[in-house]
Amino acid sequence: MAINRWYWAFKHVFFGPALRVWNRPWAEGMEHIPDSGAAIMASTHQSVMDSFYFPLMCPRQITFLAKSEYFTGTGVKGAVQRWFFNAVGQHPVDRESDNASDALLKAANEIFEEGGIFGIYPEGTRSPDGRIYKGRTGLARVAMSSGHPVIPVAMIGSRNANPIGTWIPRPARVGMKVHAPIMPHEWAAERGLDPAEHATARDFTDYIMHLLAEMADQPYIDVYASTVKESLAAGHGYPAGAEVDVDKR
Repeated sequence: MAINRWYWAFKHVFFGPALRVWNRPWAEGMEHIPDSGAAIMASTHQSVMDSFYFPLMCPRQITFLAKSEYFTGTGVKGAVQRWFFNAVGQHPVDRESDNASDALLKAANEIFEEGGIFGIYPEGTRSPDGRIYKGRTGLARVAMSSGHPVIPVAMIGSRNANPIGTWIPRPARVGMKVHAPIMPHEWAAERGLDPAEHATARDFTDYIMHLLAEMADQPYIDVYASTVKESLAAGHGYPAGAEVDVDKR
């Protein structure tokens, strides 16, 4: 996959060197990233800056799907976001559209055809509190459709460096843990599952999310993060199944 010049410049000139000093990033398991060929990177989502920190440490270029709002914002902040996400070659996706699933597969296949790494946040949105939430099955549909390896990545501490609502990172240390690639068709075959079945996509997604929770040393919550955010925004508190145990936080 051809290197995007802006991607290279942000990583090695404009932002990367400063972030290395400011947040002292560390990484475990980078040897699991293949030197070449198509792959899927499934990451926990703790902050907007996750899309900066992991690419900074990863030896290969990653193409993320970014929510469409990043490409349609207004004002100075919106203009900066639009320019940045376009410049580094990220793909917009409208998660609420009727054809969101087809758009996801199309974008992923375009990246795979170039032998690139497709980055996706299975939770669909940032965690509201650092815990790991139920994953959307888009990850599994891409994996089972393509057969390409899935590489789980747990972001550590990025929420402290870039809390929701902030834009300038704080001087908190950030880390990331990379798991060995998981071959989706082999995973399904070992369990006697049909890769084409929706139930398999759900099971595979749940497997990946539980694995990510273990890697991040965080509780797994079997509720969508978006549902929690909607409930909190409406003043209803945490919905059933997602209540926060204060003694464990």
